[in-house]
Amino acid sequence: MPNIANLAILPDLAAGGIAFLVALLLVYTKDWHGHFSMDSHEGVQKFHTHPTPRVGGIAIVAGIVTGYLFENPSRQALLGPLILAGIPAFAFGLLEDVTKRVSVRTRLLATMGCGVLGWTITGYSITDANMPGLDWLLGFTLFSVLFTAFAVGGIANAINIVDGFNGLAAGTVIIILAAFGVMATSLGDHDLAFVCLILAGAVLGFLMVNWPFGKIFLGDGGAYFVGFALAWLAVLILQRHTEISAWAPLLVCGFPILEVLFSIVRRRRRHLSPGNPDRLHLHSLVKRRLVRALLPNASSLTRNSATGAIMWFAALVPAVIAVNWATHTFMLVLGFLVCTLLYGAAYARLTQFCWFWKARNVRFDKGLVVIRSKQQ
Repeated sequence: MPNIANLAILPDLAAGGIAFLVALLLVYTKDWHGHFSMDSHEGVQKFHTHPTPRVGGIAIVAGIVTGYLFENPSRQALLGPLILAGIPAFAFGLLEDVTKRVSVRTRLLATMGCGVLGWTITGYSITDANMPGLDWLLGFTLFSVLFTAFAVGGIANAINIVDGFNGLAAGTVIIILAAFGVMATSLGDHDLAFVCLILAGAVLGFLMVNWPFGKIFLGDGGAYFVGFALAWLAVLILQRHTEISAWAPLLVCGFPILEVLFSIVRRRRRHLSPGNPDRLHLHSLVKRRLVRALLPNASSLTRNSATGAIMWFAALVPAVIAVNWATHTFMLVLGFLVCTLLYGAAYARLTQFCWFWKARNVRFDKGLVVIRSKQQ
């Protein structure tokens, strides 16, 4: 099997280099654009202590476009539609970054629209989910396109949800892209592997400015765009390689997907909208319960970046399982269940101080997990 690291040099370096330089430029010119681009340090999900530019998505898109220009036509044919179809996600996300007035529903619809646009450009959609009944429905074009749009919107929103600490979202995305790249290389699809490397290079260029010093944030524009890119890579690999189980890309993106599912359940139990922000994400609890104990005298910035790095392991475990059993649906389903149990056990440990859920002993109150005592 060819070494994926040797598949691309110039386009990948160009993508990473431009993303890094643009990110630095955005940081050093923040006095000019900060009125629009700064992320306030006040809010339910704010863990940084100083206003910081939240338009890192500009750097990533600039890097990806640069990588595209250095590629050959066969790879441009894969990367070009991804860039074009991702424009709505990036545009509406960036609009939220600078105005703070774009609703969650609008951004979600924009990312779902990217899935429809991708199908319009390429004719690709999800036609096989390795699930009886659903596979029959996916045989109908309309249902297939709508399902693809829903999946694309879900993944994009998932990446935005895990964008909470320095390096968390970008590191997670790089791990997922690496998994897709290794999977494509093992299948002999070097063109798709090139695309993964260019995307990873651009995200890495941004990450070098974002972590560990938190000089710039991904922002909604960046989160939604790279989220769409991951979803579209999943569509591409399933369309180009029918031997791959649909559960493989699902598990590759396992950590952000589980974060979304647990967040929906948690907020429903609190009678809140799934779009309501809170501080009860797993990564939030890891900082408050684990990192604070491990680094009691560290600064908020150090704890922030340490949390992001620790959470990379949550993305790595399902990605490794998916790469090793990419064609075995049973093992992938089992792997997803194991990851779900591990997530639940970690969440229970951080909230109830035990490894198993005891629903009667926990309630949610104003964004905090409150443990009932035995006397209660």
